[in-house]
Amino acid sequence: MAMTAPSEIEKLVERFDRNREQYLSPGYNEAQLRQEFLNPFFSALGWDIENRQGYAEPYKDVIHQCAIKAGSASKARNYSF
Repeated sequence: MAMTAPSEIEKLVERFDRNREQYLSPGYNEAQLRQEFLNPFFSALGWDIENRQGYAEPYKDVIHQCAIKAGSASKARNYSF
C-alpha cells in the first residue's frame, strides 16, 4: 500500500524545485534552511516544533540545539525528538 505525502510536504518540495539553484548556493545558510524547510517539514509530520502545548523542557516533542552526552564528549544536535 503506497502512502502519499501530506500536502504541506508536497508544497515544500515544489518550492524547493522551483528555487533549487538559490537553495543550493553557498549564500543560503543553515538557519534559513531550518526556518523555511525543516521546521515546516517536521510540523507537517505532526511534531510540535514550536512547543505550542507549552510543555516544560523535558516534556517537549522537540528540543532545539540540545547537547547530548556521548561517552566523555558532548555532541550538539539541531533537533531531539
